Amino acid sequence: MLRKTEKSKSGKRTTLPLATDATSPALSTTDERLMALAANRIAIEGIEPEIDGGRFASKAVIGEPVLIQADVFADGHESIDAAVLYRAKGTDAVWLEEPLEFVENDRWRASVVFSENRLYEFTIIGWRDLFGTWRKDTAKKYAAGLDIALELEEGRRLLDSARHADRATPADKGALDRVLDTFGGLADNGVRWALLSSDDIAALMTRAATRTNLSRYERDLEIFVDRKIAAFGAWYCMFPRSQSGDPHRHGTFDDVIGKLPYVRDLGFDVLFFTPIHPIGEANKKGKNNSLTAGPDDPGSPYAIGSAAGGHEAIDPRLGTFEDFDRLVAAASAHGLEIALDFAIQCSPDHPWIKSHPEWFDWRPDGTIKYAENPPKKYEDIVNVHFYRDAIPDIWYALRDIVLLWIEHGVKIFRVDNPHTKPFPFWEWMIGEVRAKHPDAIFLSEAFTRPKVMKRLAKVGFAQSYSYFTWRNAKWELEQYLTELTTEECRHYMRPNFFTTTHDINPRYLQTSGRPGFQTRLVLGATLASTYGVYNGFEICEAEPVPGKEEHLNSEKYEIRAWDMDRPDNIKGDIAFINRLRREHKALQQFTNLDFINAWNDTIMCYAKYTDDLSDFLLFHVCLDPHTAQGADFEVPLWKFGLPDDASIEVEDMVTGHHFTWHGKNQHIHLDPYYKPYAIWRLIPPGAVR
Repeated sequence: MLRKTEKSKSGKRTTLPLATDATSPALSTTDERLMALAANRIAIEGIEPEIDGGRFASKAVIGEPVLIQADVFADGHESIDAAVLYRAKGTDAVWLEEPLEFVENDRWRASVVFSENRLYEFTIIGWRDLFGTWRKDTAKKYAAGLDIALELEEGRRLLDSARHADRATPADKGALDRVLDTFGGLADNGVRWALLSSDDIAALMTRAATRTNLSRYERDLEIFVDRKIAAFGAWYCMFPRSQSGDPHRHGTFDDVIGKLPYVRDLGFDVLFFTPIHPIGEANKKGKNNSLTAGPDDPGSPYAIGSAAGGHEAIDPRLGTFEDFDRLVAAASAHGLEIALDFAIQCSPDHPWIKSHPEWFDWRPDGTIKYAENPPKKYEDIVNVHFYRDAIPDIWYALRDIVLLWIEHGVKIFRVDNPHTKPFPFWEWMIGEVRAKHPDAIFLSEAFTRPKVMKRLAKVGFAQSYSYFTWRNAKWELEQYLTELTTEECRHYMRPNFFTTTHDINPRYLQTSGRPGFQTRLVLGATLASTYGVYNGFEICEAEPVPGKEEHLNSEKYEIRAWDMDRPDNIKGDIAFINRLRREHKALQQFTNLDFINAWNDTIMCYAKYTDDLSDFLLFHVCLDPHTAQGADFEVPLWKFGLPDDASIEVEDMVTGHHFTWHGKNQHIHLDPYYKPYAIWRLIPPGAVR
């Protein structure tokens, strides 16, 4: 109840109930608000990761520490303490607790390791540490030679209170009893102080004492914990129909099985297939995207659907479901996971067009509306509609297609053009799939505006395409990687640095020759923890459609036969880099990146390292594919706490030679026609070679 203070005739103050009227808030409501505010005395704010005020989950990986940070502070100068609470989302599990460690300027942090592939929730708590305050203040008085007899009594009372607290375990209560008994038998205040101020007693009180003014952050936040392949892996893309070795014979799943040792030996983890579904005949495209197809032209695999079925079916020329299951099993035996392209568009021959015409857009003259990106028009495909009379049936149908392929052993999906489909659909669909299969992984193939790409990552995509393909200059790469590794997006967006795709033939590679392919390989595979290549990259295939960033004689429109032993291939570089990635923990993380000074705009220098610096790799990459370049650069001795004139042992990861760099300033010379990159392991004094 609210009260006011008045003076009586005697001059004394008395409190009386405050009068209310019909428009005043209920007293009990006001009191509840007062008590609620009073209860949360500790300020908790600035939490990382917290995505859009908790609207979306951040991302983590099983067994990898997640840095959780928050600003935690209170009024006055008393000591406080704080912790992270976390548990599996949607369960009644007991909240687990990880202490937060004070950093500076009211910033606290903790590393939390999540053990399961699932959705978790976490929050922050803080409280006033009465014993810590007492210990801190009494230490100052004791050091100043003041009498602390009363302070010692205060400390004794704090211990006595703790042994009756709900938090105290029987073992802690017994320990407190023994300390208090010992304290009571001591007469010397110095000895008493030494007893109560010990680190052991401080730890005991942290465990047992009541948490005064215990406050909790206003909301619980979510974090989705993926399996490792979601954050670290090397992808290899191929068209299954081009694996026969004969451009005149359609490849089969058995042909792909024969290529598995090749992909494995190059060191890849994921084998990604373009669509494997039946292809429509209506408006079928010919070679090089021609509007006129010959009788033997296979058509684009992205024109999905024919009389043989749609997204739930397999192109009969590839094989049967039994053949596919055998392929998935064989890939697993070779240490490879199969990823499928989930492309939602349909051929005009797709069975859905007759069975569900309400799922499509129709023109005023009654004809179906083809997919367009004006002025481009894709006559061989049409897009489904997600709203109007299509919702919710189309949503369920697409979800069930994903679940069908999961039943056949596929847990990774590269999603074609997700930015042209509704964000709510992806959030719902991915959530539905993860509820049954938390190990499912979705890669967003969205080369679009930055905020759209980031929104897709927020709604659930485990990986994202990026602008890496078009970042060629040193300043562009450094600026873009700084954004990805230091800004908020690092908590939810995992870039997959594809060097090339079957859709994109970058201009840099069209004119760079072999050195350019080596350069982009090293950059993609070492700047990012996940990267990918499209087959043909290893033989430096770069013939373009004149004036376009497209492949001439693209596999999207014809069957190709590849000679992967072509002269000047870079298969050795790929196998070496992939082996390095597997052997070095520093290359299995993304945000652990520092750019190092190298005084030449065509030579990039950067470091990747583990938190404890036990694995520290330094890279030099020549961005000029035509001319030898040299640069003075800095050895990052400061990372090891070493002075500028110190020495450090170095291992050349390319040759295996060991030597020593003396001093911070060194020089590098890179000839792109010999090898446009150098990789060093820095071995600090006392470390294992």
